[in-house]
Amino acid sequence: MAEEKKRLDRRTFFRRFLLASALGAGTAGGGYLLSRPGGEDILPPGGKPLDPEKFRNGLDGKGPVLAVARGGKGGAELTREAVNALGGMGRFVKPGETVLVKPNVAFDRSPMLGATTSPEVTAQVVRLCLEAGARKVLVADNPIHKPEGCFWKTGVGPAVEEAGGRVLLPEPSLFKRIPVPGTRVLRAWEVFDQPLREAHRVIGVAPVKDHNLCGASMGLKNWYGLLGGRRQQFHQKIHQVIADFLELLRPTLTILDGTRVLMAHGPTGGSLSDVRRADTVAASTDPVAADAFGWTLLQRKDPPPKYVFLAQERGRGKADWRSLDPVFREV
Repeated sequence: MAEEKKRLDRRTFFRRFLLASALGAGTAGGGYLLSRPGGEDILPPGGKPLDPEKFRNGLDGKGPVLAVARGGKGGAELTREAVNALGGMGRFVKPGETVLVKPNVAFDRSPMLGATTSPEVTAQVVRLCLEAGARKVLVADNPIHKPEGCFWKTGVGPAVEEAGGRVLLPEPSLFKRIPVPGTRVLRAWEVFDQPLREAHRVIGVAPVKDHNLCGASMGLKNWYGLLGGRRQQFHQKIHQVIADFLELLRPTLTILDGTRVLMAHGPTGGSLSDVRRADTVAASTDPVAADAFGWTLLQRKDPPPKYVFLAQERGRGKADWRSLDPVFREV
């Protein structure tokens, strides 16, 4: 047991990672290149629309909407404090449920560069779900770079495994083309369908960072990582497609990792000089309010990105986060 608790070395991680992926997909082999030309041809047949409200079923909506933890004790403690300030993970995850945690691991970057979700924050979310009685915690993303390298280099993969979660590779058999009613741009697309069908709850765990196309990448933009296919074609209508994601699903909870904020040259970054330590984690049941608050961590005078207001116009949340009586905690 003591050996099991040691930090995974690279070889052990990849062996477990590939095995877990094969078991989840029901097939061995690769398939991470879902956005390559022709990638759609290897996807399974289309499926039924998701019920976007399924991840909030049974939740009463009582309690704080937005909580913010700040201080220098590290991402894990900040995450626990922010979630506890909302009422604890037990408010959102019930015993026996399966939870899908969606971090941003789009690039094979060191977590110090702020381009991806902190491994400490991600792992703490996994632990909190398990402590609340979750039967299983799945962690999935469809990175831009090679998934195996992204999950390793960011530190998210080993951290999740150590916390008791299970990382899913973006295997083609886990994706389906499904209609997304109510969307303006997305309409029908290849999505990371299998874990969404299996999960009772979905929690987004996103970094706060600059983005050259849409101003900022935070909680709403994070759902881009559920798409397969030639998703780069949406770049011309990026604000509309980001607002569309809340028609695909209403997340149970949004957690913003503002421990290290990429202030410029996002979304990829690459220089520590572009990163600011903000030592902040926010948790919210309102994904629109979460991003509106997250925007303040980028210290800009402009209003939040257009997609925040588009989502608000659709009734998916409130951009005026201050009106929600946010709870602030110092750690």
